[in-house]
Amino acid sequence: MKQIISHLTDNDAYTFSCQYYILQKYPRAEVEYNFFDRNDTIYPEGFAGLVEEQLGYMPQVMITQEEISFMKRRMYYLPEWYFTFLRGYRFNPHEVTVTQDEAGHLQITVRGKWYSAIMWEMPILATISELMHYLRGDFERYNLEVERKRAIEKTREILKNGIVLGDMGTRRRFSFDHHDMVVKIMKETYEQGGYQDEAGYHKWTGKLTGTSNVYLAMKHDLTPIGTMSHQLIQFEENISGVFECNFNVMKKFSDVYDGDNGIYLYDCFGDKVFFNNLSKRMAMMFTGLRVDSGDEQEQTEKIIEKYKSLGINPKTKQVVYSNGLDITKSRITEKREWHDCVKLSCDKGKTVGNPEKCAYLLKQLA
Repeated sequence: MKQIISHLTDNDAYTFSCQYYILQKYPRAEVEYNFFDRNDTIYPEGFAGLVEEQLGYMPQVMITQEEISFMKRRMYYLPEWYFTFLRGYRFNPHEVTVTQDEAGHLQITVRGKWYSAIMWEMPILATISELMHYLRGDFERYNLEVERKRAIEKTREILKNGIVLGDMGTRRRFSFDHHDMVVKIMKETYEQGGYQDEAGYHKWTGKLTGTSNVYLAMKHDLTPIGTMSHQLIQFEENISGVFECNFNVMKKFSDVYDGDNGIYLYDCFGDKVFFNNLSKRMAMMFTGLRVDSGDEQEQTEKIIEKYKSLGINPKTKQVVYSNGLDITKSRITEKREWHDCVKLSCDKGKTVGNPEKCAYLLKQLA
């Protein structure tokens, strides 16, 4: 099969922002990642060998000057020396072990320096997804025109309903080409400015913010979106313990980015641990919080109350929802009494392109 990952920036923006954080705070740290298949999938015989074949291509994947120039413009929070580092970065397949048991389950382990090992997450997951679609015969059944029409209809529905749309489909995509098509359609549809119906012309009430995929952001002149992932807090727990890890990551992350990338992912060890340790200083230093688990209404009420208890006006803060929402479920967040209390946005279910999880949707409630 052809090489699946051909560009170093065919990766999520948070990979690079987390990598820079690691280089600043834990340059000598060594880690181990393990692939966890939530669906306990039985993979076809020989699948591990196909994954290894793709990993063997990765040392050839190097950053280009075009990619660096784009990142300098659009990921302004990364310094010049970091791009010197990326020029010298090479994927090392020896960091990755892939096996498959007799039943067909897949085991993948990545071991190495944290700043290096972190780069494997998206390429491995995107490779697994595309290989499975290929082996299942989905490529043969794929109808480009049907998928294009579907992407257009979904994007129009989103933009008509005041939703702010951004793509986060890299790890779960059908294929690179399909992902590229969906992002292209999203931008083209948004640039139409609105839609026509029996009542006349209507401007979009939603908007397109960008894509988490840095290469596709460059190709389609979009903003690369994303800030941080759970792994920063998970690693810190080993250093400073469960009760102090959130405080320490907030402090270190704000030191590294000096106020940029200010949405904090707080649920790694539960809301009680986080809120008990959230100081006014840390709350003031971050733009807002991301709800990635639990009940959205309950979590929002807790966040508002916590800000109030710290003497902070919640209206100055933002809450972002990313707990597997779809368009219907997201309407839960439109609870009217919240509108004057806190800025709300929804990172909604991935519903463009890949029907299960392909796009990242936000609902701006002004």
